[in-house]
Amino acid sequence: MTTWHLLLDDSVGAADGLALDEALAARHRRDRREMPVTLRLYTYRDHAALCGRFQHLEAEIDIDACRRTGTEFNRRPTGGGAIIMGAHQLGVAVCAPAPVAERPRSILRRFSEGVVAGLARLGIDASFGGKNDLQVEGRKIAGLGLSLDGGGGLLFHSSVLADLDIGFMLDVLRIPAAKLGSAAVGAVERRVTTVTRETGRDWDGKALREVIAEGFAEAMGVELEPSEPDAETRALAAALVETRYGSDEWRFQRSPQADATGTAVLKTPGGLVRLYVAMSGDVVKSALFTGDFNQLPPPLAELEARLRWSAVDPDTLTRLADQAMPEGSGLGVGNGEIVTLIADAARRARALAVAAPNRSGSCYFPEPTREGSPP
Repeated sequence: MTTWHLLLDDSVGAADGLALDEALAARHRRDRREMPVTLRLYTYRDHAALCGRFQHLEAEIDIDACRRTGTEFNRRPTGGGAIIMGAHQLGVAVCAPAPVAERPRSILRRFSEGVVAGLARLGIDASFGGKNDLQVEGRKIAGLGLSLDGGGGLLFHSSVLADLDIGFMLDVLRIPAAKLGSAAVGAVERRVTTVTRETGRDWDGKALREVIAEGFAEAMGVELEPSEPDAETRALAAALVETRYGSDEWRFQRSPQADATGTAVLKTPGGLVRLYVAMSGDVVKSALFTGDFNQLPPPLAELEARLRWSAVDPDTLTRLADQAMPEGSGLGVGNGEIVTLIADAARRARALAVAAPNRSGSCYFPEPTREGSPP
């Protein structure tokens, strides 16, 4: 039987927790691959607010609220939405070689089966649903994220809700429900659930580890061997804290420039896409596509680059979109809809609109089906 390493941690800091996950995944790059697959089950120190790799941090997390409450904030290397982590949420990381020919969504579904099998041991019937969720009767109980590095390493993330302080979440994350006043908690409760709620007994992340470990062993057909990071992995993690996760350059990267800025939103089959633009007159100084992507679609990255220092007029935008996306955006919408999105954002920038909080929702609170409609 294949053996995986099992690592357990409690009360880790935001930067330290993320850095060790990336360091473990790096040991599985094609030029190394010297370690068994690692399953890490851990809790964060109360509390950490973490945005997804391709999100705009300040649009997803209330930095002032974090500082007021002593909440750490950071950016994950994996995709997905903004989350709150602490003693009552279980962090799950699988660090492994990246499959050669498997699509990211298939990888998410495959590794999520470990969490599903663990929850089933508690009588909870969870299933893969939405873009990157595990759900119980339509309510989210866990978020999923994925990172595939260029060297062949894979990092799968899941945040499992053993329990959740919804009021605290509403204070720290920028989500639509926060505007609903006294109705906000109920609105969130209709969209998420927890192990505590489903079982009728109190759970925290540490207590949940054993059943999730058993679930992975069952679903993956592996044996779990308790382990600790070796000296090389710890050294790499420490370096990543210093150069990446402990730096504002990483945490605030991909933030729009502070110029005349505008934003627009497009709902697509591939998820909600937000575009931020910074303008100098009728010229785009910078463009930024964000969303809860697991991977930023390459055509959008190419279009971002082509939009810089380009004039905003219909013919130019159409030409640039066709050049960057000859086979489409990869999000299930036509180039014309992307052009309209750009034009809308530019129009708002020219009107001195502020490019922030046109919310797409957090990991726990998806955007309502109709933009602007009540939850």
